[in-house]
Amino acid sequence: MSGVGKTHLSKTMRRYNWFHYSGDYRIGTRYLDETILDSIKQEAMRIPFLKELLRKDWIYIRNNIKVDDLGPVLSYVGKLGNPELGGVPLGAFQQRQALYRQAEINAMRDVPEFIRKAREIYGYQHFVNDVGGSLCDMEEPGIIELLAEHSLILYIQATGEDEEAELIRRAQDDPKPLYFRPAFLQRQVQTYLQERGLQYAAQMDPDDFTRWVFPHLFHSRIPHYEAIARPLGYTVTSLEVNQVRDEADFLALLELAISRKQWD
Repeated sequence: MSGVGKTHLSKTMRRYNWFHYSGDYRIGTRYLDETILDSIKQEAMRIPFLKELLRKDWIYIRNNIKVDDLGPVLSYVGKLGNPELGGVPLGAFQQRQALYRQAEINAMRDVPEFIRKAREIYGYQHFVNDVGGSLCDMEEPGIIELLAEHSLILYIQATGEDEEAELIRRAQDDPKPLYFRPAFLQRQVQTYLQERGLQYAAQMDPDDFTRWVFPHLFHSRIPHYEAIARPLGYTVTSLEVNQVRDEADFLALLELAISRKQWD
């Protein structure tokens, strides 16, 4: 899940000549790039001054997505709720969720090819797939098996109530693109509306809903993560990941995770 240390670990390995493949970066720069730009241009065309400049090709708009800054992707996925408060209407939000889901599936299907490219083109002997926390909710046949065939799946498990509370707090303070399974989203929206005494999703405060729903999402994903790691992967804790300082530490952690599973 966001905040457990996936990107921290990947960036650490990057210093030791590992190819860092970011799923969210691939989504933003390849599979949602044009879609994001179209949504930005649509908003810009509402402003007469910018409309004329765009139509005459006097200016252009492009994404500036970085591995450490997924701002355009986050902005596009958006927050569900009242449009007057910066939220996305329910129908549009569901459509964007579907596009995000397909983009993440496509990005994961690209992993074997990028392993090849990393080795044959760029000369990297080691590869780390910094996958989004929503992988467990994609519900796409064959994706997990594909990753297990080409890589070692490592589940970073939050440990203890204090650690979980801190991860939730950080995620609420610095939200990242989130994917919700359709049935889960429908249930949570109905529960939120009942608790807040509202009738429609368009009445929801987008920031309040985002803060409210994240703990529910966090706990709903734990069984899905475990269902992946138990047969196909290995488990380490976020506290163990926080102690990794270099490549030797990381390899030692992998050895520990493998040996632990062998003795389970």
